[in-house]
Amino acid sequence: MRFSTISANSLPILLLSLASIATASGQTAKSKLNPNEPLEKYNMPPAYIYRLGMSPRMISPYGVFISYQVNVDAQGNNILGDAANEPSIAVDPTDGNKMTIGWRQFNSVQSDFRQGGWGFTTDAGVTWTFPGVLENNVFRSDPVLDSDDTGNFSYLSLRETFYDDIWRSINGGSSWTRLTLGDVSGGDKQWFTIDRTNGTGHGFQYQLWSTSGNNWGGRQFSRSTDNGATWMSPIFLPNSPVWGTLDVDSNGNLFIGGAANFTSPFWCLRSTNAQNPAVTPTFDQVTQVNLGGSLDFGDTINPGGLAGQLFLAVDRSGGPTNNNVYMVASVQPTGFSGTDVMFVRSTDGGSTFSAPHRINDDPINHNKWHWLGTLAVAPNGRIDSVWLDSRNAANNTDSQLFYSFSTDGGVTWAPNVAVSAPFTPFEGYPVQNKMGDYITIVSDNTGGNVAYTATFNFNPSTSQHEEDVYFVRVSPTGGPSPTPTPTATATATPTATATATATATATATITPSATPTATPRPTPTPRSGPTPRARPTPRPRS
Repeated sequence: MRFSTISANSLPILLLSLASIATASGQTAKSKLNPNEPLEKYNMPPAYIYRLGMSPRMISPYGVFISYQVNVDAQGNNILGDAANEPSIAVDPTDGNKMTIGWRQFNSVQSDFRQGGWGFTTDAGVTWTFPGVLENNVFRSDPVLDSDDTGNFSYLSLRETFYDDIWRSINGGSSWTRLTLGDVSGGDKQWFTIDRTNGTGHGFQYQLWSTSGNNWGGRQFSRSTDNGATWMSPIFLPNSPVWGTLDVDSNGNLFIGGAANFTSPFWCLRSTNAQNPAVTPTFDQVTQVNLGGSLDFGDTINPGGLAGQLFLAVDRSGGPTNNNVYMVASVQPTGFSGTDVMFVRSTDGGSTFSAPHRINDDPINHNKWHWLGTLAVAPNGRIDSVWLDSRNAANNTDSQLFYSFSTDGGVTWAPNVAVSAPFTPFEGYPVQNKMGDYITIVSDNTGGNVAYTATFNFNPSTSQHEEDVYFVRVSPTGGPSPTPTPTATATATPTATATATATATATATITPSATPTATPRPTPTPRSGPTPRARPTPRPRS
């Protein structure tokens, strides 16, 4: 069976009392669990699998873009009856053909017990291998992956105890070794980043998490100076931002973005001394940011989860936009339903930010959903953004993956392009009524590598589509991009987007049918690597 363990010392699932768990410093922590916050908690035991059906893996073309299913079995087939969502992608900066994606793996849609699933590719995302889960029958959630500057991958994984651990792969994601031992960091909705600059903080890992699902009395931040093996005692963050991300500028300064009160306002924090291993990090700059709305959760589009979290990214291109700080989130304008993908930029190191800019360019309609918005910055300074979008759906919920980019630091954005066929987000739920809380993208000089969740596969035994993880390559020129080349400036203008894809129609493989039809696998086209650089009262979300 492909769900084989890679840890010979895996332990049975234990239901632990958070109040009895000690902190890394030996002090007893008082857990500040907000009973109203949606938490990634253990509710059901591992699902018993009595039969694993299969169907051809899904390859979903849409115009010039092609989405490849990632969560496949050992023979490259789709697994009927499982579910996968919340994908996080990491790309080897020295070889763009090598990537890995982690996700929440549900062995059965009849259970919300999830594990740390992952897949890897060596042919630029055309074919994927899914060796198994990090630890068999061990509850894990909130996967977040990243790569260091030499191509070693790290996998941050939340456990049922609301502690987490770091796993490392030095072979392109084909196998993983757990580095973190003991309950020393983490909490619900954790995120991390790796310093890939050449300063004193080179290789440091920085991590933040929520104030709920928190064993540290509300402390939210920690740092590792040894690739994630050991972590400093967690500390508080100014204004307690949650559901956000981190990044490092070219000078080694750390930036954190997130939302207070689980909705708004948004904050950008800066630490100039986190890169100094001899001191406990402090935050010398705290800036309130207006994104034109608030984070949304437990709503129509993703009932058990977020409509999106906040993503922060820093430009390290060395060009005119170097060290710009960018933030993007799918936010809900006050007094309206629906969400928009909103963007802000700082050109002064996070001291001030621009007025919010709406990236989705469809006519304003506050019944439409532009959700799970995310972004990445390429080594040449181009900004890529992708999100799920219901603009073309008469029911206001069927969604497509959309893409836009900016080559002038976010001042202007290219016309939006649909890069996937439409799908329903309401089928294939693994007991949890959501498709996860985020999708992710990693960009290089010619395009972006996207990991997202969709329901293209149809399971005739349940008469529903299934949640699966997909990879798609996006680029300003449309579709699979040419071999990445190191450039000092952006390679496309804001109007160079291929418009033909906007009117492309879905293939027959996407519509419900008695059995899914898969497109034959194309021959992989190797791609060399890019230049090395890098409501105040939330409802439960089980």
